Amino acid sequence: MIPGGGQPDMQQLLQQAQKMQQDLAAAQEELARTEVDGQAGGGLVKATVTGSGELRALVIDPKAVDPEDTETLADLVVAAVQAANENAQALQQEKLGPLAQGLGGGSIPGLPF
Repeated sequence: MIPGGGQPDMQQLLQQAQKMQQDLAAAQEELARTEVDGQAGGGLVKATVTGSGELRALVIDPKAVDPEDTETLADLVVAAVQAANENAQALQQEKLGPLAQGLGGGSIPGLPF
């Protein structure tokens, strides 16, 4: 119900939408700067990604390197990157979830949640 029975204040709605858009852009920028880690093999392989999912670093302990078994090393790398990306998605949900709710939905097109 609109107070006074009139039309909604379009200026106010526009200002609210602009603020939400600015808040969303700020949160996305923060995610792009924030780094999260994931690891596999008890820490033998560590991956660092940004909150937006960009791989920034990969550290492989020399103990994980066996020239006779590169397949295990590849599996550890994949697992560490996947763990880091899962942590990035959790961070995205934490930072962007409340903004998505404010936009009247549970998801925003183009975001992985």
